[in-house]
Amino acid sequence: MFQYKSLLKTYTMNKAELVAKLAEDAGITKTQANATLDSFVEAVTKTLKGGGKVTLVGFGTFSVSKRAARTGRNPQTGEVIKIKAKKVARFKAGKELSAKV
Repeated sequence: MFQYKSLLKTYTMNKAELVAKLAEDAGITKTQANATLDSFVEAVTKTLKGGGKVTLVGFGTFSVSKRAARTGRNPQTGEVIKIKAKKVARFKAGKELSAKV
């Protein structure tokens, strides 16, 4: 049903398509699959907000890292600007996922 990658182009899956695939594979309704996906995203978000990390063995690890303050340039004017430090979400693929991709 889904074609993820062909020789000519890369396919991007959106949330609705992911929910449909989860529902089909798990034999559940799309509503149940959507609720499950929303719960997963919420759990990962809360954990990262609290400074923790989420590890799914064989898939990968979600974590938070700090990006230092730096200077950049406005591409329209060339003006030097200061970019504030901030926390960013990271994902590091596990060995099994990396091997399959």
